[in-house]
Amino acid sequence: MNILCITHADFETPGIIEQWALDNAHTFKTEKPYKGNKLSDVSHFDFLIIMGGPQSPLKLEEFPYLLSEIDLIKTAISKNKKILGFCLGAQLIGEALGAKTERSPEKEVGVYPISLTSEGVKDPLFEDFPDNFPVIHWHNDMPGLTENSVLLALSQGCPHQVVRYKNNIYGFQCHMEITLGGIKTMIEAVPEDLAQTKFTQSASELLKQNYSSINNFMRTILDRFVRL
Repeated sequence: MNILCITHADFETPGIIEQWALDNAHTFKTEKPYKGNKLSDVSHFDFLIIMGGPQSPLKLEEFPYLLSEIDLIKTAISKNKKILGFCLGAQLIGEALGAKTERSPEKEVGVYPISLTSEGVKDPLFEDFPDNFPVIHWHNDMPGLTENSVLLALSQGCPHQVVRYKNNIYGFQCHMEITLGGIKTMIEAVPEDLAQTKFTQSASELLKQNYSSINNFMRTILDRFVRL
């Protein structure tokens, strides 16, 4: 399978997703439109992954390349490509489908649980998952919902954590792909994000978390997603 991964910051990488792709002999290409990379034509990939980043769709005029990403997502949707978005990526999927990005009720930075909804428990990606399980958060915004989208998970601080937009299109406001090494990089790159709030962990708290188990959730979800 040919996978195109779009990233939005040097300090925010695909993490365990890229290793999963290599382990499964998928072709994995990363493009960085924030550095001027031209986006691939939709015919060049089967599976589109849009990662997180510090940008916000609430300020598209400041980040015009996000409009090109939204156009690519729209085209990928029309061609029935598999699409996953994380954090900013989930918000851009919503934008492509006409759902405006919203501010999350709470900023969340750290490892906190999400809870599956009644629909989430039945979703094929989360079969046999616990009703509540820890994931990684690093956000202020959240994806909008469309008339036909299905909310699969929420957290105490954010009501839109996992959204199924279509059977082959999912948006994750949360993260499961960031490794311990990635967390260390983010702490160093954006220490201002750790300013204390109700749902913000300190650097020392972040470094104590079990990222291997969270990364294993990501691997399971990816395995199931490519089989949908």
